[in-house]
Amino acid sequence: MSGEGGALVAALVSMGGLALLAPVLDRRLGRDTGYALAVGFLGVAALLAPAASTALDDGAVTFSRTWIDSLGVSFTLRMDGLATLFCVLVLGVGALIMAYCPRYLRAGEAHGRTYLLLTLFGGAMLGLVLAGDLLLLFVFWEVTTVTSFFLIGTGGPKAAKPAVRALLVTGMGGLALLAALVLLGIAAGSTDLADVLAAREEVLDSPLSPAIATLLVLAAFTKSAQVPFQFWLPGAMAAITPVSAYLHAATMVKAGIYLLLRFSALYSGQTGWVIALMGVGLLTAVLGAAQALREHDLKALLAYSTVSQLGLLVAAIGVGTTVALAAAILHTFAHALFKATLFMIVGVIDRQAGSRDIRELSGLMRVMPVTATMAGLAGLSMAGVPPLIGFVSKESLFQGFVSADVFPGAGVVAGALAVTASVLTFAYGMRIFYGAFAGPLRQRLHEPSWAFVAPAAVAAAAGAVLGPGVEVLDPLMRQAVLDAEPWAVPPYFVFWHGFSPELLLSAVTIVSGLALFSARERVDRMLRRLPRPDGAAVFDRVYSTVLDAGAAVGRPDHSDSAAAFLARPLAGLVALGCAGVFAAGGPGIRAGAPSGALDWGVLVLLAAAVAALVRTGSALAAVALLGAVGLTVAVWFLLAGAPDVALTLLLVEVLTAMAAAFVLSDLSPRFPRPGGGGALAAALAGLVGLVAVLGTLALTGRRDLSPAGAYFLRAAEPETGGRNVVNTILVDFRGLDTLGEASVLAAAALGLLLLLPGPPPGAAGGRPEAPYGRLLAPARRLLVPGIAALSAYLFLRGHNQPGGGFSAALVAGAAVAFGHLAGRTGTRGARFLRPRPLLAAGLLLGAAVGLAAMALGDPFLTPFTVPVPGGGLSSALLFDAAVYLMVLGLVVALVDRLGAGGMGHR
Repeated sequence: MSGEGGALVAALVSMGGLALLAPVLDRRLGRDTGYALAVGFLGVAALLAPAASTALDDGAVTFSRTWIDSLGVSFTLRMDGLATLFCVLVLGVGALIMAYCPRYLRAGEAHGRTYLLLTLFGGAMLGLVLAGDLLLLFVFWEVTTVTSFFLIGTGGPKAAKPAVRALLVTGMGGLALLAALVLLGIAAGSTDLADVLAAREEVLDSPLSPAIATLLVLAAFTKSAQVPFQFWLPGAMAAITPVSAYLHAATMVKAGIYLLLRFSALYSGQTGWVIALMGVGLLTAVLGAAQALREHDLKALLAYSTVSQLGLLVAAIGVGTTVALAAAILHTFAHALFKATLFMIVGVIDRQAGSRDIRELSGLMRVMPVTATMAGLAGLSMAGVPPLIGFVSKESLFQGFVSADVFPGAGVVAGALAVTASVLTFAYGMRIFYGAFAGPLRQRLHEPSWAFVAPAAVAAAAGAVLGPGVEVLDPLMRQAVLDAEPWAVPPYFVFWHGFSPELLLSAVTIVSGLALFSARERVDRMLRRLPRPDGAAVFDRVYSTVLDAGAAVGRPDHSDSAAAFLARPLAGLVALGCAGVFAAGGPGIRAGAPSGALDWGVLVLLAAAVAALVRTGSALAAVALLGAVGLTVAVWFLLAGAPDVALTLLLVEVLTAMAAAFVLSDLSPRFPRPGGGGALAAALAGLVGLVAVLGTLALTGRRDLSPAGAYFLRAAEPETGGRNVVNTILVDFRGLDTLGEASVLAAAALGLLLLLPGPPPGAAGGRPEAPYGRLLAPARRLLVPGIAALSAYLFLRGHNQPGGGFSAALVAGAAVAFGHLAGRTGTRGARFLRPRPLLAAGLLLGAAVGLAAMALGDPFLTPFTVPVPGGGLSSALLFDAAVYLMVLGLVVALVDRLGAGGMGHR
């Protein structure tokens, strides 16, 4: 691993560390935490600077470690010119937003969650643009979707619906991206991004190519708010202004732009790609600009402005010529500067004046000249007025659109639509400045502190300086163009092109925009007559219809009868089972039938327990008989030579009985007598049993030990040092599967904590008194320490004998449950027995063990030995400890909630 490649990993790790540090800093620094995080963002940028320099001069810098060896998937990071451009936006604008937050956020309030989410989102965007593997790109893409959902939710209750819309729309795009990347990996024969982009001919010749392009476009359109998905972005303005500035100026919406630029190397110039991107992009540009012109809320105006500008970028990428791609890349940079400035200025105005409505604002330039100057610079840059960087990028866009040749006259049509959108942009840019800053002063205000306006001033000044000095950006822009279109000859950007068609189009834009602004009253009257498209309302209706359909499907299950819940799944099981038996060729068992007296004795006991369970009307007897069924099956497993399975089932039965003890007080002592339908239920149950028998006959005993089973038996001890084959499979051979399953357990535990009520207010010690305390307290003092010691014993022996993290955690959970029943009022008294810390520690430890293997040059979760004094510590033991923590966390969550709500308090 080169030092520069390692810097890519260090940058991502640093962003994760900053995110975890944010809440801690917030408790000490309060809202000023933003300044520390801004320095952190700049530190990460400095960490990447050598790699960026190499990427621009000598080619891409990469870091790669095997991730999923069997699928050929690697944890690959890759920094080239295009990735460098977006890293500059993510970290540079991110640092400005973090420096802006302290004066925007309210003093005296906790903002750790906001800072954590903003930093986590920045890290996800950084990972997205640095991802060098298709699967890794998808993972980071989805992290941006989830974190943006939470960030939009920072706007309070009013932001709930917009956040859900954004999540569902961009989440749908995420599914499209997943499908596209899977198909792309098949077509290119690799998931490595560099290999895929180099396989242009193979991908285009593949029959999967049209589907891949369609899915990529759909993913980009949802993320970058193109028609018909544009409605989610204005709604997302419900978030606080720093979030809007970061997500919608420089990061989230630019993810779709990045995706299109990245895969232009495959599809640039393809007719379908060109028509889709140009058509939808230009339509979005015009509609977004027209909608912005009719808005009076400054933030909503900027939202539709963003939609319009993104449309221009998508259309320019679609044109596909070198000039158009170069223009799109430069305008992406320029847009981040002027839009971040404008969002921050709107936040300043909102804080100072208490309003964002331009009908209530006037004359602010008289008392806020610095703020007005920055707003003017950013607005003029957005409008494409010289000498600002927006003028250079807008002229380049015009030049690119005029060069479109997908059909005769395409350049004229594209240029006319681009000019139309730009004229509207100029008009609403003037509306922003005139409405807020010109005219008579209506309010008594003052210029905000320099600390508040400095971040916006930096972005505005950069846009002003980089217009005449655009040549400074040439190395970055030219390399980004080459990465988007490897066969291109990138142009050089200059401030003055001389008298050219694009200069004429710029002049037409400015003159027409001034005319449109001067006739603003007539324009407003005309716009009010036009229908206002409301995509959010349409989406909400579709969403409600889907929910109503789901409710209709689930309505039969809303019944007090168990039959309503069981009838359909059991009938489906019968149908599937019969089909499976038929496909397997019918019964054909050769071995495994009960062959001894003990087997037949267990079978008779099992049948008797099941028959009694079906007939009993007592809730307590039903719990006891259900436990007897489980214990009998555990004995059968033990006789069959599966002690690990028998031990696990035994422990589950014990915990089930204890969980039942928590809730029995809320149940009627006797089950209600069922009405009609008993014969049908009995017949259905008999059919299910028959299918189970036939399935067992058909699907077992047909072959000797499988090759996989033989391999595990042969290789377990030599390769892992463990003699317990079941445990070595779980923590060594199939550790990734185990980590995934344990993560599901953690998610279930979190759901339990969120959905079930906590302890009632005012309960002693935060918990109701345990009704079994006096009876079981002496036994608790004797048994709980012994159970804890048994847990430790099972954990330590698991690699060689029956036991392991899962079984040991169940034993420890039994101690927790017994302690609660015996008088310990819950788990809150012991800090180390709180469910959330246990779950978090388990997830972090499991991931850390896997990442440590990658740091050593091996695939994720490959076993290794940690040297310790006197010997070595196996990574399998550490991973088993992670499983232990997560399973124990689930049991503690169960006790925590059922113990609070099940003793007559639910």
